[in-house]
Amino acid sequence: MSGLKREGDTVQRLDALRGTTPPRPHDARAIAALAANPGCTRRALMDGAGVDKDAAARHLGFPAPFGQSPFAITRGNVFESLVKADGCAELLRMLRELLGLPIAEVAYHDVENVGAHLRHAHTRALIDRAARDAQDAGTLYDHPLLTLQIAGHTAYLEPDVVAFQLGGRFHIVEIKSFAVIDGQADPAAVAAAARQAAVYVLALRTLLEDLGHDPLKVSHEVVLVCPENFANRPVATLVDVRRQLAVLRRQLTRMTTLDRLLADLPDDLTFDLRPGEDGRPTRPVAELADALHRTTARYAPDCLSTCDLCFFCRDEARQEGASDLLGRQVRDELGGVASVAEALGLADGVRDPAEGQEEIARLLRNAERLRRECLT
Repeated sequence: MSGLKREGDTVQRLDALRGTTPPRPHDARAIAALAANPGCTRRALMDGAGVDKDAAARHLGFPAPFGQSPFAITRGNVFESLVKADGCAELLRMLRELLGLPIAEVAYHDVENVGAHLRHAHTRALIDRAARDAQDAGTLYDHPLLTLQIAGHTAYLEPDVVAFQLGGRFHIVEIKSFAVIDGQADPAAVAAAARQAAVYVLALRTLLEDLGHDPLKVSHEVVLVCPENFANRPVATLVDVRRQLAVLRRQLTRMTTLDRLLADLPDDLTFDLRPGEDGRPTRPVAELADALHRTTARYAPDCLSTCDLCFFCRDEARQEGASDLLGRQVRDELGGVASVAEALGLADGVRDPAEGQEEIARLLRNAERLRRECLT
């Protein structure tokens, strides 16, 4: 089968999975969530097809409590305005201190001012010129419009983020409203911010590569700006997102090879909600649940903060008796080993490792051997 025909068949199959509703567009937050659970086949298929997981969860009776409160949104907007006031004067002060910049002022471009239909082209032109000139003068780019390919579809990213360039080197600046108290921030919030910033880093690197420049001109260290303590005074810190970038690349690559996952599904499988004239789903709940059960999920407690289907998958895992699930950080460090029972089976040699688990299985067997030697 030719590559074009296979790609066309994959697109048709993904359209059939989604059904009669238009594909849900991906934003940076949604793409970052993909990287939070790279081994979940169910999520890869639903996101690749553009299925509205929130609508599916609500129809199934398992709505997820996502979304910010109006107070949090207002606070975030006020803080962002403070950081960007007067041509990002406060941000420039922090960048000078954090990056050791010997510059008094920088140029400022608000890409949003050119109009939505021109923003991506204008962003490309500005970034291309900056990468070619590589002058010592710094430049701040506000509201750049970036793109990423997600399962064959172009996702337009419209971040409230600043790209800072100095001497041909770019830094992504991520502005968040969660507080840093006594030098410490909520680890979960920082991890989520790092995943989202990694999306922007990858998108900007992709843009530079498309323009014929070295993608590594975009630093893997992003500038995270948050309010300090209980005031609105901003503080900046560098966050290394190399790990998040690696996971994100693996997941996006996996979504470009969805034909392998689709090959294991029944031809008539669909997640179509069959919305009526009023837009409400008409598909029987049990029928939709059965369709989802035919795909493999990789539920972990961390899903409760990243996926719309978290409560449905948690209920499924409980019914299957999965009471020994490992947290995602441990699971990822163990090469995708999902439970205590699976880890012990690999360590004892009574369970064959899945594809990609050969190395971790060897390490677990060695650890078990050392444990027994210490007990004798």
